[in-house]
Amino acid sequence: MNTTMVHFTFRRGAAAFLFAVASAGAALAQSPPAATDPLALLAWLDGCWRGLVNQREFREHWMPLRGGLLLGVSQTVMGGKSQGYEYLRIEPRPDGIYYVATPSGSKEDAFRFMGRTVDTEGDRNDEIFTFENPALEFPRRIIYRHATGGWLYAQVEGKVSGTDRTVIYPMRRIDCASGAIIDK
Repeated sequence: MNTTMVHFTFRRGAAAFLFAVASAGAALAQSPPAATDPLALLAWLDGCWRGLVNQREFREHWMPLRGGLLLGVSQTVMGGKSQGYEYLRIEPRPDGIYYVATPSGSKEDAFRFMGRTVDTEGDRNDEIFTFENPALEFPRRIIYRHATGGWLYAQVEGKVSGTDRTVIYPMRRIDCASGAIIDK
């Protein structure tokens, strides 16, 4: 094969490769937008979140919305030792959207999405997402507040021994690898 033929074959092969890449990119661009997914309003959870209260460090790590499902995991550490963890998912079901938590060593509990509100008091523009399971005492309600400045407040509510109880976990968005705070 002479050099002209090799050069032509290479160019034709490269052109075919570039055409295939461009076609694949066009096919991806034409796929349905994520906004059509009923969970798109919660896609902001994607990434890592960290908080510290009473010497307990807690983190949540949420994977990107994919295949109609949000998957996450949380871990609480105190004094360098794990105190607990949870596997989390947010999923659509025939009767609504559910936040499902499976704590370490326990059965899963599902909390139905009750709605989204916006708190615009003062300079706020916080989105509030409420999930509830009225069959449970505690937690009965889980509320995620997506606040400005890269904050997430996970609030857990219910009754303990007949008394109302609320626990708030303030978390900042962090870089998953370095742990550096991300203001977003």
